Amino acid sequence: MSNSKKHFASRNRRQISTLSWGVILVVALLALGASGLVLGATIEFLSGKKVECKVLSKDAMAVVVEVQVDGKAVKRTYQLNLIHKVTINDKQYLINEKPAASERATKKGPDMAEPPDTGEKPVKGPAPGAKIKMTKAAIEALIQEKGRSPPEWYEATPLNFPQTLDLSWPQPPPKGWNNQANVGQFLWDIINPNPGKWKEGIRFMHHLLALHKDNPELRARAMNDIGRMYFELHEDYPRAAFWWKQLGVDKNETFPKSRIQLAECYHRLGNDQLALELLRGTTRGNDTMIKLYAELGDLPTALQISEQWVANGMPDHGYLCAGDACRTVGKLPQAIAYYQKVLAVPAQGNQKGQIERHQRRARSNLEGIQLFELSDVRKVKDGTYQGEAVGYEGPVQVEVVVGSGKIESMRVTQHKEKQFYSALSDTPAKIIAKQGVKGVDTTSGATLTSEAIINGTAKAMAKGIK
Repeated sequence: MSNSKKHFASRNRRQISTLSWGVILVVALLALGASGLVLGATIEFLSGKKVECKVLSKDAMAVVVEVQVDGKAVKRTYQLNLIHKVTINDKQYLINEKPAASERATKKGPDMAEPPDTGEKPVKGPAPGAKIKMTKAAIEALIQEKGRSPPEWYEATPLNFPQTLDLSWPQPPPKGWNNQANVGQFLWDIINPNPGKWKEGIRFMHHLLALHKDNPELRARAMNDIGRMYFELHEDYPRAAFWWKQLGVDKNETFPKSRIQLAECYHRLGNDQLALELLRGTTRGNDTMIKLYAELGDLPTALQISEQWVANGMPDHGYLCAGDACRTVGKLPQAIAYYQKVLAVPAQGNQKGQIERHQRRARSNLEGIQLFELSDVRKVKDGTYQGEAVGYEGPVQVEVVVGSGKIESMRVTQHKEKQFYSALSDTPAKIIAKQGVKGVDTTSGATLTSEAIINGTAKAMAKGIK
């Protein structure tokens, strides 16, 4: 372990008595890595029980692991507020301090619930929608600490790109799509759709950053793409925020999309007030802004922006975003009404193709909502179920395994999506953590793919109603 990492771990131990468990949680999650299977993990619960497992995925509230039960691999979901520490490859990551024995004996409630053996039901945790909270100072410290050091995988990641690329990075690129000559098209065609190349994408952008150290415009574009990749591909919100703040997107709207995504970083890290402050100072909105306003509890503003789009001659888009905002916060009757308005827009004129795409999304979302009640896992018979829903490029097929009234696993089995970013792993992990599709938010940058996974899951589970 490097001196900086030792310092970081030591500082965390000294501050553990004063920081909220949410702060420790975020730091530990980042330490587990942004993606991929983690081998040799041991989870120790607050009760003292231990579980040997492989970590498959995690979010802000839970970790999904694979354990061995009677010689078979079984997936389990454990809520992080019940975990004392995680040991991976002899490194320990402290999640929650253990209470004193006297406190453990008297304390009641879910925080001290006895964790299960590996063959039993997952531990109950906070109610759906529960949020971690971090102070502004804690978030800024985390952003600086993570942003100033590269990920553990960075040094071992090769610099790999076609030697035919024009590294002068002209904007706009020359006419004619060529992912072996144009940087932006290389990122879009080769890096974004291939998770195995996401780390190489970060390494390549750092190469461009160094190459154009004396060109402010190209440096800014490289820094913006580094932030985007950490955000959309790796879900590494502190590092994404670090690069965007270095670029100054919180001070101006040169990169409006990144400014909105920076606000989402604050939200994901646990400070909604910082997110709202940044959003309210943003004048150039997009779909993500509307969705984020809804997630932050300001549905009226989300709907106001949507209605402005309707008034500006984009009714299909405005009504669709309004429906998505209502769906995000569980206002399903309102969402249905907005989606029906999308279907009522005449598909004609120069925007005929776009309107038809929006109508396909609205129709698929309506079908998914109508099946939400039927997708209650407690009403689903044990078994394996398949479903599909429309994504951006075509159908997205999913498989859901239900056992003993719980979602044991779910995965995307087939798709044609290209710009799916982290949605293929992120959305299934959220569905497993929440044990259903209600309240599962979509992945930024890949909303359509996330929607398809959610709707497909609802269809699959509806097939197993008892």
